[in-house]
Amino acid sequence: MTDKVAVITGAAGGIGQAVAHRLGAAGYQLAVLDNATDALADLQGQLHDAGRSVTVHEVDVTAYEEVAQTIARIEADTGPISALVNAAGVLRPATLESISAADWSETFAVNALAVMHLLRLVVPRMAERGYGSVVTVSSNTAHTPRIGMGAYAASKAAALMLTKCVGLEYASRGIRVNVVSPGSTDTAMLRTLAGPDGIQNSVRGDQSSFKLGIPLGRVATPDRVASVIAFLLSDEAAHITMENLTVDGGATLGMS
Repeated sequence: MTDKVAVITGAAGGIGQAVAHRLGAAGYQLAVLDNATDALADLQGQLHDAGRSVTVHEVDVTAYEEVAQTIARIEADTGPISALVNAAGVLRPATLESISAADWSETFAVNALAVMHLLRLVVPRMAERGYGSVVTVSSNTAHTPRIGMGAYAASKAAALMLTKCVGLEYASRGIRVNVVSPGSTDTAMLRTLAGPDGIQNSVRGDQSSFKLGIPLGRVATPDRVASVIAFLLSDEAAHITMENLTVDGGATLGMS
């Protein structure tokens, strides 16, 4: 049994789920957070079947007190948190004129406010012990404009810069804090957003919406993104902090 404990938000699906499998295979004890009851139960079963150590926590990451109680319980029952992955996210595509106040608020609550909650509750605990590593999942839209993606892009940009600032504040105390910014990734979110031809459309691009396509000729899989996250959490990345690694197959031409 390892003494490494990883907290992963948004773990019930997509990139968060892939991160759970990656870190479980790397020997972490896992504490997975989400508000999707059935999907959490499925993930717990998969991880148990693979021989991983995991506790599941159904929690609204936008509710500070819920998160505070969950983090305290993890530290008491599982052990000191050594890794944090902020992977929870929502996408509500809409233009400036069409987005509702509710969708705007929810987007920022999940994609940015929740990141602040987790950073505030976990990073000072890491700093007291002098070790720990954090990765926030942002998006390549955080630095590249997209039509109909204003709320998502702005919220992910907020999460990116908040994470970097926290990295600077805690670097002298031995805490590394980084960002991974995926592009189009084969998740339920992308398939729901883009429709049946969405994967190929992402690869080809669309000049009418100023999307260049993906030079590598494929979208990412969640596991490919998770492998980058796992690297940044590992000792192999011991001298990397406040960085943003864009994982988009070249879709934004390296402009990060």
